[in-house]
Amino acid sequence: MGESVKKPLFRDINADDPDPETTEIESLCLNCGENGITRLLLTKIPFYKEVVLMSFYCEHCGFSNNEIQPGGQIQEKGVRITLKIASTTDLNRQVVKSDSTSVCVPEVQLEIPAFSQKGEVTTIEGVLDRSVQGLEQDQVVRRKEHPEAAAQIDEFLQKLVKLKELETPFSMVFEDISGNTFVQNPNAPQTDPGVTITHFNRTTEQNHSLGLYSEAEVSGEEKTTLTEDGILQPLKEGEFTLETLQGEVLQFPTNCPRCRAPCMTNMKVTNIPYFKEVVIMATNCDTCGERTNEVKSGGGIQPQGMKIEVKVHSKEDFSRDVLKSDTCSLSVPELDVEVGPAALGGRFSTVEGILSAMKNQLLSSDVMLSDSADPVIQKKLLDFHQKFQDILEGKESVTLVLDDPAGNSYVQSLTAPDPDPALSVTHYDRTYDQNEELGLNDMMVENYETKQS
Repeated sequence: MGESVKKPLFRDINADDPDPETTEIESLCLNCGENGITRLLLTKIPFYKEVVLMSFYCEHCGFSNNEIQPGGQIQEKGVRITLKIASTTDLNRQVVKSDSTSVCVPEVQLEIPAFSQKGEVTTIEGVLDRSVQGLEQDQVVRRKEHPEAAAQIDEFLQKLVKLKELETPFSMVFEDISGNTFVQNPNAPQTDPGVTITHFNRTTEQNHSLGLYSEAEVSGEEKTTLTEDGILQPLKEGEFTLETLQGEVLQFPTNCPRCRAPCMTNMKVTNIPYFKEVVIMATNCDTCGERTNEVKSGGGIQPQGMKIEVKVHSKEDFSRDVLKSDTCSLSVPELDVEVGPAALGGRFSTVEGILSAMKNQLLSSDVMLSDSADPVIQKKLLDFHQKFQDILEGKESVTLVLDDPAGNSYVQSLTAPDPDPALSVTHYDRTYDQNEELGLNDMMVENYETKQS
């Protein structure tokens, strides 16, 4: 009897897949009280992440409902997406909105609080339509019982309708404390000029609203270290020296970042010449074959941010070691491409490895290259693929830019300790938003500035 073939938990949507792994559950219909059917599908959204699609239908009364839930874990930070809407293309942008997402349109003072709506896959126009439908729902009764309030709501509804007519550009702000909201980039894989994305640290109250509590909060005790009978035991002084950690490879169970199947992660502390000590974690998945490495800096946040530019001309440049921290964004100006810090995470690789990872990240979706894909987007992706391939084959020279507000990234110099003409490093003072993303309060920033002076 042969072994069953392991498949990823989250797979790309494919019309040729004979087994899309939908799950059917008998569920109560809230409309008529009879039992209907809920179907669950675990899949991946191009240029985004894994999601769970839920579709309910009741054959007794015809009631139907569709919802979406993030299939991945809650992100380390919340996300704030500010979108400038000036054309019909912007209105047609797809939006993946979680339960914990609040929506704001400053121009008309429209605010949709978090947890007031279920997660959904929609468009910018769909967000406005749902707001209009919600406000119109009780207008008939309101006009009879509260005519003044109904008149104010009618006036507000006219403002929302005019937004869709695009008489003047407007902005829409999505703030999701879980970090699982997504707005489609119609220019993908190129940079999206109409969107500004910032990440922020959640407050204690926001963590609680997501069901996240520290061990001290759960136990009701204020403590900073784990007790002796806990699952994780505190290290005793002198038990593990730095030399011991550098000589050992630690292993612990985790889940594959691609298919979520159980696998093992190896961790080791190492030293990078002319830089610092880092922690490297490598994960190999036997289910889908995914191989990833993640890097964490052994030191804290540096007093200044860092921008590194490396000219890639030859095979020697491709072989340069690169350490990209999980706060570092990447860009290739010649291709007008930018990859945010969360896309590739922290990793230790080479220039060739980083460029290949960027290419795979931007062109990893089979859905966007299938027969049913938009022909315009499909052609853009194919042209982009060819340009990136020419770069990797050394046919074109490019510049790889690493921008790390935390100052914990590194590119190997081929002439160290002498200056490298193809490598430039500049330091800069972080903005308020960058400090906020790194979790630095005003006192920490003041201490950094004092040390620097």
